[in-house]
Amino acid sequence: MKHLLAACAVLIATAGAAQAQNVAGSYNVIGVNVNGTDYRGRARIVITSENSCRIIWDVGTVSEGICMRNSNAFTAAYSLKGKVGLAIYQIMNDGSMQGLWTLADTQGVGRETLVPAR
Repeated sequence: MKHLLAACAVLIATAGAAQAQNVAGSYNVIGVNVNGTDYRGRARIVITSENSCRIIWDVGTVSEGICMRNSNAFTAAYSLKGKVGLAIYQIMNDGSMQGLWTLADTQGVGRETLVPAR
């Protein structure tokens, strides 16, 4: 029984590491700004370690950040026009991510969907 539990622990740890890796790639961005205007663009996620990644958005303005996945949650902290921002996404079964974002000292939230570019 001990060996079975140890094997399960290794399998879970390995699956978690593989799961963290599968967010890497290019995405189409579809969003709504805090003021209600729509925007579109592209994003790229690059894995930088077992625990973290980098994300770059190009939606008319380029913004870069650090990101991390935990199960079906994906978060990114970034800088945009001198302000710190935070985005929180839920990873959907089809690989897209649906989320909310905000900038420090700004009222309201924006909405954004990242769709894997195929």
